[in-house]
Amino acid sequence: MDITITLTDTQVKSAEVEMADIQEWIQNAINVRADIAKKAILEKLITHCNENEIALAVGEAAQVTQAYTLGVVSKATSDVSSAGD
Repeated sequence: MDITITLTDTQVKSAEVEMADIQEWIQNAINVRADIAKKAILEKLITHCNENEIALAVGEAAQVTQAYTLGVVSKATSDVSSAGD
């Protein structure tokens, strides 16, 4: 998936003081955050499957899909009213 972000000239100049390659930094940030989320999803799925005697899918990609299919996790929303619940 390609995602495009827009930065102002000031944001670019400011970021360049802290990082040599803005694109690489952003890519690394999302990779790390996605990995943290994946680990949390897998923990929830394993618990759910063990508690309900459900066979666990094979492989992390299949397990993330299984977690969505079983309703263990769902896509985040931008609903501010539920923030902090």
